[in-house]
Amino acid sequence: MTIQMGVNAARCAAAVLLALLAGCSAPPISTETQPQPFPLPPSTTPDTPQRSTQQPKSAPLPTQTPASTRMKAHPHFAPPPGVSSYWDTQLGVYVLDQVPNLYYRERTYYRWNNGWSWATYANGPWKNTDSSEIPPGLNRLHP
Repeated sequence: MTIQMGVNAARCAAAVLLALLAGCSAPPISTETQPQPFPLPPSTTPDTPQRSTQQPKSAPLPTQTPASTRMKAHPHFAPPPGVSSYWDTQLGVYVLDQVPNLYYRERTYYRWNNGWSWATYANGPWKNTDSSEIPPGLNRLHP
């Protein structure tokens, strides 16, 4: 039993010695940082064309036309029944194609004729109103 303990102690000592030697064989860690060499531009010869460090100028962007304000229909507001119209996204109403200054939104027609009026049918009867009772986009159209 004492022989076996001696063998185990020898193995432990050998393992410790190997670990110490392994640590000594690693390259020393330097705390000083070595300056990195400054990159030099590639050498040029008469056969090699000069490289420019400036980026090429891009072509000017084309002028963009504003996005169309017309939609065939609005996802929440039904179009006026029986007439050709389109939804104007800036005005926030349907614009009737064949009748100038006549607009529609939420079962109500709005008409501009030197002042605002509204009706539940396209042919009237029309009731005069002020700009507070019309959709905000129309108020911007004829303030």
